Amino acid sequence: MSSVRIFILGLLLLPVVSSLASGSDEAAKPNIVIFLVDDMGPMDTSVPMLTDESGKPRRHPLNAWYRTPNMERLAAQGVRFSNFYAHTVCSPSRVSIMTGQNSARHHTTDFIDAYFNNGGPLKPSQWNWEGLDSGDVILASILRQNGFKTIHIGKAHFAPFRHEGADPRDLGFDVNIGGSPIGRPASYYGQKGYGEGTEVAVPHLDKYHGTATYLTEALTIEAKAELDKVIVEGKPFFLYMSHYAVHGPFDSDPRFATNYKDVDRNERALAFATMIEGMDKSLGDLMDHLETRGVAENTLVLFLGDNGSDAPLGAHNSIASSAPLRGRKGSRWEGGIRVPFVAAWAKPNPKNKWQNQLPIVAGSVRQEIGNCSDLFPTITQLIAAAVPADHPVDGQNLAKLLAGQPDPDHRDEFLSHYPHRRGVGPGNDYFTLYRRGNWKAVYHHVGRKERYELYDLESDPTESNNLAADNPDKLKSMLKAMARELKAKGAQYPQRNGQPIKFVMP
Repeated sequence: MSSVRIFILGLLLLPVVSSLASGSDEAAKPNIVIFLVDDMGPMDTSVPMLTDESGKPRRHPLNAWYRTPNMERLAAQGVRFSNFYAHTVCSPSRVSIMTGQNSARHHTTDFIDAYFNNGGPLKPSQWNWEGLDSGDVILASILRQNGFKTIHIGKAHFAPFRHEGADPRDLGFDVNIGGSPIGRPASYYGQKGYGEGTEVAVPHLDKYHGTATYLTEALTIEAKAELDKVIVEGKPFFLYMSHYAVHGPFDSDPRFATNYKDVDRNERALAFATMIEGMDKSLGDLMDHLETRGVAENTLVLFLGDNGSDAPLGAHNSIASSAPLRGRKGSRWEGGIRVPFVAAWAKPNPKNKWQNQLPIVAGSVRQEIGNCSDLFPTITQLIAAAVPADHPVDGQNLAKLLAGQPDPDHRDEFLSHYPHRRGVGPGNDYFTLYRRGNWKAVYHHVGRKERYELYDLESDPTESNNLAADNPDKLKSMLKAMARELKAKGAQYPQRNGQPIKFVMP
């Protein structure tokens, strides 16, 4: 039989093979997709992520600006969190996803520069600029050990060049397309080779060089091709779909530019909107592909951003990039750390074995606090994967919350530790923030008269009223809890003259 006839026969049989191998209720393992978007905040979508006083989703002006119908589709099938957090910049969040640990524990507390130690002038001496290596306990490695085909598509940013973790294949991934130490592409355009010839060129995509294929689309095409391969193999898969979008440079996605041709906004804001829409198309394409291949019912999709929004909405526009939240990527405000999170089965079916084991309430919203380190225990406990006893996990299993059940053991808190210089506005360097319930405290380790901040996010979601002076008892309570968390995680502090700068209570 000719190779062409064999190829055509394989395509015809693929849906049948996939349904038998990976999509039926009898499948040995579920499939897992983490769909991670770079620099996407909770307002960069048409899906209302924030809630009103009664806990119902509330639309804001930015929700009317962006077009994300496939996010709407995913949210209608699953659950979204209105209070979901990542760290203030990308690498800390990405390492937390892979380890289940808070950045204060794994010590990758700033973004990893691809070439030099960028921790800042007062950086902790042992901060983890080198990122992940094969000796770490990593989600991808655990899943591979449990029979999964592990696929990395897109941005990695786990370690610098000349270090082991620079290539995701050394961190438990069987496949790596597009991943390297770079944190952003030089270009999203195939005509420019996605930055070919620069230090921030996206690797492994030579076949698209010189074409009109936008980077988001190229990565999606590659992801679908890898899924086809593993479905034929009959193995469960872990797809880490990690888009470079919507990080700068803000190269307009020409597929969607006409949607904004008559809109009175600055050019970069218009480009960003097309990038959001392109990311959303990728999500829809993957969901459609999973259904076509017969594996959607058995595939869990976890969608999130890696830090707050960096949308380039300037003075020309009437609203800020994270409005009504204050701040943006790199800041201590909610706009710097709050991110979208949606969990859903790619095709709901309550009779499915794995959906029975992890039921997700369609169209629901949770107001409990979740964060990026929660993905690790949620996934590992779903598949009953063993985690080494000497690897502390800070994240929490979200299963009960996803199922719409109260979880009395859930800790409604989040800690983000940033002992570095950032320079994104005053006070957005050398800080630790801690949220517990509706209260949030910020501690400044260096260089501010106003060392303490305290906010009641229930009554003051825009963080406009610092209550540190007016409520000293609550401030002390929050700072004591913050200090306990930092100590328990072995946090490292900024250093002056070789000595850690001490934490000072009021």
